[in-house]
Amino acid sequence: MLVLGTLPGEESLRQVRYYAHPRNLFWPIIHALFGATPSTIYEERLAFVIDHRIALWDVCAMAERRASLDSEIRRETPNPLHDLLDAHPDIRAVAFNGGGARRLYDRHFARRPSLLYLPMPSTSPAHASLAFADKLARWQPLREALGS
Repeated sequence: MLVLGTLPGEESLRQVRYYAHPRNLFWPIIHALFGATPSTIYEERLAFVIDHRIALWDVCAMAERRASLDSEIRRETPNPLHDLLDAHPDIRAVAFNGGGARRLYDRHFARRPSLLYLPMPSTSPAHASLAFADKLARWQPLREALGS
């Protein structure tokens, strides 16, 4: 499973860590899907996703953006996602962390018939219209796709 975000936010860039903003729900959601609680230690969070066969990356390698808003991403350069998928044929599904990641992926890449694509609600604090329980329920297909 490959989970794609758009581009790291300011806090993630500052800390050089995925989903570093304290109100981003990615780590609580991904752990809750498997009945776990996220560690406070980042390396243990990474080990958790690796143990569950989940890879993390972003659609964009770089872009212009005001603050951390996905709606402000301009002049983006995509990461070489198709090279990654070619090199790792064991990846069977791609989950988009929010509509921005899905739109940017579709702008730069053709979808592969061999892959399952899962649109997930954004875990970003900028997308707080869904409660945690609702977001968790909508992320359940990720766990199902992993066969867990």
